[in-house]
Formats: sequence, structure tokens, C-alpha cells
Amino acid sequence: MKLEIIHKKPDKNARATPLLFVHGKWHGAWCWDEHFLPYFTSHGYDCTALSLRGHAGSEGRESLRWHSIADYVSDVEQVVGQFDAPPVIIAHSMGGFITQKYLERHHQHPAAVLLTAIPPTGLWPTIITLLGQKPGIVLKTLATMNPWVVIETREKARWALFSENLPDELLQKYYRQMNGESFRSMLDELGLNLVRTNKVRTPLLIIGAQNDTVIFPSMVQATAQKYGTTAEIFPEMAHEVMLEAGWEKVAKRILEWLNNNGL
Repeated sequence: MKLEIIHKKPDKNARATPLLFVHGKWHGAWCWDEHFLPYFTSHGYDCTALSLRGHAGSEGRESLRWHSIADYVSDVEQVVGQFDAPPVIIAHSMGGFITQKYLERHHQHPAAVLLTAIPPTGLWPTIITLLGQKPGIVLKTLATMNPWVVIETREKARWALFSENLPDELLQKYYRQMNGESFRSMLDELGLNLVRTNKVRTPLLIIGAQNDTVIFPSMVQATAQKYGTTAEIFPEMAHEVMLEAGWEKVAKRILEWLNNNGL
């Protein structure tokens, strides 16, 4: 599979442990290149971000609807195979779910960071809440087998992903780069392929956002509980913690955690 890769190196000698960034639904490697890749390369990390199959510049757009979580895990495996040393994985939303599935089988990684990640037990809390608040979105998504329905307008994208204070010009910039998403992967997240948390042995930093309308703080806290750790919830932020105002606080906390763990 031909996958789009963004690779950035620090100006000086790189740290021994590289970083791999895995995006979530509707995104691509571009979402990390806005802030996180420049930030972490400036602190000495060799950074790589991939676009999963069917996303951004990667192959597989024509069969996007039926890509599974297992397919996306294979994409991560393909990219990790190009590293000289196992990277720390930093993953957002669906990417966090994919990373958990990946770590079921691959235990050599020094650490991983889950940002507003889909819980190992799946998306049911989100679906149930949406059925109560915005049933049309759920019903249309199921009827059309098309998760793009969730963000089919900029207004819906703002509600689902961003804070109200995100400038319109930034919303338009990000929205233009988004693309469709797999329906099959959503079914996996609802029960076809959930995470066996007892198989995941990698140290995790788990981060959520106070104003997230799709992965609620309670879901992030439940994820942390599953792994015997404590979630860190960032106030006044929505789902897109790597693009939102305040992203620097999130990046700084990740950097601090990596340093504290000798990475």
C-alpha cells in the first residue's frame, strides 16, 4: 500500500527515540504538520506522520468505505517497519483506537500517547448521546453507510471537532483538507473489533478535552481506568487538541511526560 508520509528531522542531532503520529477520522498526516511536527522537531525528535489508506495523499480512496480497523493497523505496521528504532506513537481519536489495536500485538514500543481517543470498549457512548441530541446524524450515517454525514457541513464540523472560538478562516483551512471515512471501521469500533486491553503493555499517556462533543471526558477517563492510569483533561478545549487554541499546552505536557520517562 502506497501511503503518504510526512517526515521531519531536527536541525541538530536527533534524540534516540523517534515519534510516529497517527491521525483520526476524516484527517491525514497534514493535521500534525500544522503545529506538532514543528514543535517536536524543535525539541530534538525525529518525527513521522502517516496518512492512513484512503486518506489525504495515500492510496485506497476508491475503496475507503470498506477499510477496516485491521487494515489501518496494517498501515501502522508498514510504516513502523521503516524505523530503525521503535517509535513512541502519538495518536488522535480513531488513531488512538488503531494504536491500541496495534499495541495488542506489538509490545516493543517505549510508550504511546492517546489524544481524545476512541475508548477500547468502542463508540457506543457517543452513538447513544447523539441519538438523544442529534438523531438525524446517526440515522443518516447508518442509512447512507457514510460517516462523512457527521461533518458534512462546516457548521457540523465545528460542532463535532472544534471550539466555538476557532477563527472561521482556520475552520475553512482545516475543513478543505478533510475527506470521507470508512463505514466498516465505525462498525469495528461499535463491536466487531474492540480492544483487548489486557494485551496492551505499553506505558500510556491519556489526554482528553473538557468540551469534546464526540469523545467525552468520561470516555477518556474510562479508557485510563481500563489501563490502570489517570486521564489528563484539558479545560476549554474541544476534540482537535492538536489544532485547537491551546495546542501548545498539550504538546508541552507530552514533551514533559516523554522527558520524565527518559524518552
